[in-house]
Amino acid sequence: MSAGLDKGEMAARVARDIPHGAYVNLGIGQPTLVADHLDADAGVVLHTENGMLNMGRAAVGDEVDADLVNAGKIPVVEPPGAAYFHSADSFAMMRGSHLDVCVLGAFQVSAGGDIANWHTGAPDAIPAVGGAMDLAIGAKQVFVMMTLFAKDGTPKLVPDCTYPLTGVACVSRVYTDLAVFEVGGDEVVVVDVFGTTYDELSARLDVPLRRG
Repeated sequence: MSAGLDKGEMAARVARDIPHGAYVNLGIGQPTLVADHLDADAGVVLHTENGMLNMGRAAVGDEVDADLVNAGKIPVVEPPGAAYFHSADSFAMMRGSHLDVCVLGAFQVSAGGDIANWHTGAPDAIPAVGGAMDLAIGAKQVFVMMTLFAKDGTPKLVPDCTYPLTGVACVSRVYTDLAVFEVGGDEVVVVDVFGTTYDELSARLDVPLRRG
């Protein structure tokens, strides 16, 4: 098995599957990179839970304004038509099914589409729920962007999550450095592979796989 996609390549792969004209929230961490790979003519409107609609890509150089940041405190640009509002209004948008897609990071995703991304359960871990629970139940589609294996080599795509759950049966697609998966059915469908093979994935994962 060779090296798969890097973070930027993973973000570009996610961006490719976001529908034209969709309203999208990008979770803190790796998912924020998706903003840098969306075509300007894609019509995608990015929402951030700290109160901005039509958020732009990450700011660079003289574009950086310390008061203009996404939910992960990363400076972003302000495209024409950007709007600002109270965080309570932002969460109402999230909870009210007004977002077409959200992209979240995760510690674990189950074959059935459950997601665990706010706490590992370890005694010294610092819980960080943020708006993930609201997004998991409020967005019409939930995509996850994560590495397929943890640093110790254990799979993060699992039969059942062992970490505290963020949402149940809400994830539809999982984008990783080694493959893209569709989850939530009787089998996990392998849509794409990168630097590996279907047989290698089958040998390392404990979930039933099917070629897409």
